[in-house]
Formats: sequence, structure tokens, C-alpha cells
Amino acid sequence: MRSNCLFYLLVSCFQLTVSGQVPEYSAAGFFSVPESGREVMDFNIGWRFFKGEASQAERNDFDDSNWPIVNTPHGLELIPTQASGSSNYQGEAWYRKHFSVPRHLEQKRQILYFEAVMGKCKVWLNGELLYTHFGGYLPFSVDLTGKIKNGRENIIGVWADNSDDPSFPPGKPQAHLDFNYFGGIYRDVWLVTTNDIYITDANQSNQIAGGGLLIHYNDLSSEQVKIVVQAEVANDRHSDQEIQLTYLLKTKEGELVSETAAQAILEANQSKTVEHTIELQKPMLWSPKSPYLYQLEVQISQNDQPLDAVRQKLGIRKIEFKGKEGFFLNNEAYQGKLMGVNRHQDFAYLGNALPNTGQWRDAIILKEAGCEIVRAAHYPADPAFMDACDELGLFFIVATPGWQFWNNNDPSFETLVYEDIRNMVRRDRNHPSVLMWEPILNETYYPDDFAKNTHDLVHQELPFGTYTVCDYAAKGQEHFDLIYSHPYRDDFYNYPVPNTEANRKEWQFDYDKENRSVFTREWGDSVDDWSSHNSPSRAARNWGENAQLIQANHYAKPSFVYTSLESLQDTPPQHLGGALWHAFDHQRGYHPDPFYGGLTDVFRRPKYSYNLFKTQQRIEDSEPMIYIANEMTPFSPADVTVFSNCEEIRLIVFEKDSMTYKSQSKMLGPMAVFKNAFDFIEIKSLYRQDLPLQANMVAEGLVNGKVVVRTQKFPALRPSFVQLELANKGIPLVANGSDVVTVIASVVDQNGRVKRLNNDYIRFEIEGEGEIIDDGTIMANPVKTEWGTAPVLIRSSNKVGKIVVKAYVLGEGSNRPQHGELIFWSESSPIALLYGEEPTRELSGVDKTTKEDKRKQQLNRKILELEHELNKLKLKEIEKQQEDFEGGNKKN
Repeated sequence: MRSNCLFYLLVSCFQLTVSGQVPEYSAAGFFSVPESGREVMDFNIGWRFFKGEASQAERNDFDDSNWPIVNTPHGLELIPTQASGSSNYQGEAWYRKHFSVPRHLEQKRQILYFEAVMGKCKVWLNGELLYTHFGGYLPFSVDLTGKIKNGRENIIGVWADNSDDPSFPPGKPQAHLDFNYFGGIYRDVWLVTTNDIYITDANQSNQIAGGGLLIHYNDLSSEQVKIVVQAEVANDRHSDQEIQLTYLLKTKEGELVSETAAQAILEANQSKTVEHTIELQKPMLWSPKSPYLYQLEVQISQNDQPLDAVRQKLGIRKIEFKGKEGFFLNNEAYQGKLMGVNRHQDFAYLGNALPNTGQWRDAIILKEAGCEIVRAAHYPADPAFMDACDELGLFFIVATPGWQFWNNNDPSFETLVYEDIRNMVRRDRNHPSVLMWEPILNETYYPDDFAKNTHDLVHQELPFGTYTVCDYAAKGQEHFDLIYSHPYRDDFYNYPVPNTEANRKEWQFDYDKENRSVFTREWGDSVDDWSSHNSPSRAARNWGENAQLIQANHYAKPSFVYTSLESLQDTPPQHLGGALWHAFDHQRGYHPDPFYGGLTDVFRRPKYSYNLFKTQQRIEDSEPMIYIANEMTPFSPADVTVFSNCEEIRLIVFEKDSMTYKSQSKMLGPMAVFKNAFDFIEIKSLYRQDLPLQANMVAEGLVNGKVVVRTQKFPALRPSFVQLELANKGIPLVANGSDVVTVIASVVDQNGRVKRLNNDYIRFEIEGEGEIIDDGTIMANPVKTEWGTAPVLIRSSNKVGKIVVKAYVLGEGSNRPQHGELIFWSESSPIALLYGEEPTRELSGVDKTTKEDKRKQQLNRKILELEHELNKLKLKEIEKQQEDFEGGNKKN
């Protein structure tokens, strides 16, 4: 009997996670086409790194042997979860990569493509300065052709500086900024090789409304569409060349739909834009509810020999903003409001250096929350996030880098702002997810002609189906296609509020006066002052139920007149919707506190407000959902809050009290609050009567009088073991040396219910092809539980393999929660890796004990597990003694 109990305990201490599928993300602007003449290699592994000044570090003979080796994306340093107040490093940093090009690529055209480097940077190859760049959020390319030493080691040197610099955007000192620059080569680096006849890169080509592929749609209907493809092809040969362009349109699954071809003559050492139209019958149209993506391959060949090919994913759609009539998608009025969030890109410990799978997980988290739109705050997003928005069906508002800053003394600032606008449009113009362009500098006082210039630049670069947006109160707003209403009370701002007579005159937006469509770019925050920054919106997850409920209530229907979910729903079609400030908790420059107003914390662990947002999905467009926001602890509120997107909610407490709630709110799924429904003393009474199974809450969602969804909650009992969860949203860890995934440890009772009121520290160990992210300075391992859970970040090696994560409470004992174990596997990278060196895995958490020590530890833990089972029986005896004692007192 005892051995069976031990076997069950050991099984219950870990879960086996089956790997999902690695999403496909673009590399250097395109998706790959096998055997096409173009090859893209992952250049992220094996950079020697130094934080600080290093004289002559660009030279090939510089000694970097003592520098640690890191992989990009890399953020200069690991940061603690409380990293606001400009506590991060600002200054110079160096990266040096030793590499050799594979022999079959030696005669190719070779381009090093940086998705972003924070601040200003310089790039050298073998001691020769090749490129200088200003700006931290957009890509740039460095031409290495003819400069790489074949068959020998080459060294790329990158000097990066994230210091405050007003000469380029954002320009504002980080200590005065509401977000954080962080630093480093924090996005991907790719080596792109092509033949000498190739499709260009739009930013490198630097042609207005040209370069690369530019795609738009004419005569779109449910019956047909004309897909217009502009492809710029370059000929680096010294003679004219005749080529063939082949256009393959395929379904999402890869089935060929259309194949057409055209001939072109390319002049020597020139590029040429070739336009081609593909007619498609009965197209599958893209929308947030049905984000269908075709695949377009543009191939270049000569004498039946492939020269180059690129692939673009197409979301065929038509967007129109018709003023008072509102938003039209694919020739039909859009149903409902566009509700979503703003998003900063930083993540716990990593800063801005979030890898591609992390970008995808962020998009999945927001999609699952019911979001239909994301606004960039306040810079272009990572390309992988844009790919995810296309794939999942999230509209996106692209914003140029900038916030509350203009440089009147240096004209280069304005020049670089315009350069950023052109580059962001060229990078993102083919994404179906892009709904609006925000080229203006956010909340900034700028010269008189600036606003019109930015609007015109966007329309020059994208002269069809394009909409710009600007604050209603901003100078030059009359030039823009749409306007923002602002959430905060100010003499210059208006915004939607509860539509009552008392509020209408002072607060309601004047829809009669304005004919353009309106969107609320930020809402939800409500600080006391801009120094203290206290707000009912800003609730850290670990502050527990009451704080999280106040935040959710504030977002749903605040008592003051600030914008809410309810007030946004109660607006005419002219008002398109709004984006909450903010999706995730994040770090800031000018304030010592992180921003706590997110729907999740910095690890993306959800708060109650996340479930509130999930209720804003229509039943006909999504699955019915229901969530009980009460943990049934001695300190849980008497009023029980239930979130659901159903029209009616029923709550049954302790299997006897049945209450119903039917909303009259304008919200799609309001907060249902059942007054005085919970009393912890009743749980105590049920346990005393030996009726523990009746100590529960049941919530049911009803549609047309029928139950369509049901959930049940019990109080958490005695903490029994640590349970581990791979928080990967179905996306596996990629074995590329850079990928990261979160593992969540929960302290749970014997039934797997999270013990929210727990203060244990969790220590993690790892074995296999991964490492724990921790350098000993950020308190990442061990880590204290917050609201019952503790996270750890796992980074992959560059080898596919098994990973075992174990989690222990500090101070193991026979009556302490037993350890948890999680087994999962990394998966191979879909893109080839190019590196000469790789990091030594010496990060915290790696188990370095000897075999003999491990044998002793295992023996001791088995003894503890047996003692744990014996103690369960002893505790039953103690419980019986207590009951007998109390029974005797009652008789006396």
C-alpha cells in the first residue's frame, strides 16, 4: 500500500509536455524558398561581448579571448523584475563575432541584416568600417560582398551605444522617459546570400514606393480580386540580362492556386521594377475572425536555372474608414468595436531582447484575451510579432519611434525621424494586420510643417489603401485620415465617457463637429499625479484578489468618468474602439516603479483583468467562457465576482445558494458581482461536518436559458507539492542557443489547486539541453512565490534534446511540499545556424554535484517521500484526536 502511494506521488510531481510546432517567422524581410539561389542563415550564436569602452576593439588582432561569449538577441545585461527608474546600463558596448563562410556561399552576394541595434552603432568587417547607424528600432543591412576572406576566419565588430542622445529619435533622455531603451543587439541578425541577380530589400534599395516586393489589391470582392505585385530586381552583372519572373500563388497549406510568368530585360548594374497582376477568383479574405493567408512566391530564373526567389504571406483584405459610418472591412461594415491594447516589448529579466517565439506567445496571449487590435507603444514592433499578428488575426497600429521630445537645435533629428517613417512603412507595408500608421511623434510639440510632412511621407511610400492617424489635439491634425481621442481630461483632449446628461456637455466627444473616424489610442490609466503615479489601474499581480478586482472594475466601469470598456461600447459607429494602456506590466525610465497596469505581469502571468477582457468576445465569434475571481481563502471578499461572455450567469455556493445575474450593461461581458455570496466560516462548518466536497463554488453561463459553459472552484488545502507548467502556448523551445521559454512553478494541494497564500522560495535545477537564465544578481533562482506561483526562464542550447527542470521549496522536510519535475524537448531550428564559437553554459541552476552526491540526494529524497506518506496517516490521527477533543468539550 505504501509503495503504491509513493508511486502515485512521484508521478504527480511532474508532467510530460509534448512539443508543439515552431511557427514560421520571416528572416530579413521574407520567408524562405528552398533551393532558390537565396540562403538566409541565423547569425545569432557566438558573439564575444564586452560592456564598456574598449580601445581598438574593431581590429582583427584585438585580444578578445577573455570576453564572455553570448548569443543575440542580447540586451547587455539581465534585469531584475523591478528594473524601472533607469537602473539599467547606459553606455558603450562591444560585440565581436569570429566566423567562416561555408564554401558554397563564398562567391555569393553577402548581406548582414540587423533587425535592430539599440542606439547608435558602427559595424566593422576585418577592421574595415562598413556602416554607421542611428536609431534603435528598425533594420539596416551591411554589404559584405567581396570583403569576406574565403577559407579563413573573419571578424565582425559591432560598437553599440545606448546612451542618451538627442540627435536621433526617440531623443528624450531615458531618465525622463515612460519606457526603457535597454540596449544591445536585441533583435535577430541574419546573413543573407544571393546570386548577382536578385530581388532587392526595400530599405536597402531606398526607393519611394519601391524596392523589394510591394503588393496591393484592386477590385476586391467576395467573387474576385486583382493582386498587383511590384518586384524590384537588381542586376549586378556588367551586361544586360534577360530573365523570367514566375509568380506562384499557393494556399496556406501550400496547394498551387495560380502560376503565371513574365519576361524582363535588366540593364547592366541597374535595378528594375516589374509589375504583374494576378487575378484570383473566390478569394479567401483576411479578417481578425478569419485570418487566412495565401503564400506568394516570386521566382527569378534564367535558362531554366533558378537565380533568386522570395515568399510573402498575403492577407487579402480591403480596409476603409468612412467617417460617421465607421470602419468597413472587405466592403462590409465591421461588426462591433475594435478593442485591444497598447504593447511595450520588454519581458522579465530579458529587457527588450525577447526572441521570436516570445514575440509569438505575446500575440497569442493577446488574441486569447479577445483583443482585435494592438497599438505599438511607441516604436515599430519586432518582425516576428508582426508575422504573428498576420497569422492570428490581430490588427496593428504602427508607430514611429518618439515620445514627448523634439530637438530644436539639431536638424539631423528631424531628418532621422523622416528616415524612420520611410523605413517602417517599407518594412511593414505588406502586412495585412497593419490598420493605421501613426507617423507623428507621440505627445510632442513640433514645428508647424512637421505633421503634414509625416502624413505625406506615409502616402508617398504606400499610395493605396493607407490611413494615417494623429491626436485630435495635436498641431496639424487636420492633415490626417483619422484622429485619436485621448483618455485623460485636459483642456485640449476629449474622449468617450458614459453617455449621460450629466457628463455629455463637459466630457462627451463632439461627433457632430468631426467627420473623420475616431479611435481611442490609450485608455484605462488614472493616476493621482505625474510624480506619484498611484492609480486603481496599477495593480501588481502579487497584491492579491482585492487589488486585482479593483483594477478589473476600473477597466470595466469606473466610478469616475474616465473611458472604460462600457463607455467605449456606448459610442456611435464613428468611434471605432480603443486600446487599453497597457497589455503587460513593463519597466520605465523616469519612475522607480514598473508600470503595473497590465493585464498580465512581466512574465505574462494573467491577472483578473485578463479574464475581464476575455469576456469581450462575442459568443458567435468565440467559445463561451466563465471565470470565478475568488480564491475562497479566509481573506477573500464576501462579494463574488464572475467573468463571462454569456448573457446570463448563475452562481451556486456550497451547493445550496443559487443566484443569477443578467446584465443591462453595454459591455459584451460585464463583471457579475454577487453580493455577500461567500463566507469562509461556512467552509469551516462544512469541514467540521465532514462535507468537504460541498465547500465549492459553481458558476454557469447561460445563453437562451441553456447552460453553455460551467466552472467549479474549491479552496486550496494543505500545500503538498510543487507543480510545474511549461508556459509555451503550444510553441516549443527552439534549439538555436537564443530561444527562451517560461516555466511556472505552483505550490499546490493534493488536488492540484494553487495555494495562493504561500510564501515559499522555489529553487530550480536543470539537466539537458537548456540553462536557467540567472547571473546571481537578479534573484531569479531561488525565487519567492507570488500569489502561489514562481517563474523561471529557460534558454535553449544549440542542440536538440531533452530538458529536465526540477523545482524544490527551500528547506525540504517530511511535511514540506514535495518537489516537482518537468520534462520537455527542444526542437531543431528551421533556419541554419552560422557560428564559429558558442557560449559556455555556466549560468545559475545547472546541477554540478558529483554522482555520489546525487546518489545521496536521491536516497534522502526517497526517505523524505516515504516519511511524507507516513505523516499523512499521522496527520489523520492528529485530526481525529482534535475532533474527539472538541467533541468532548461539547459534551461537557
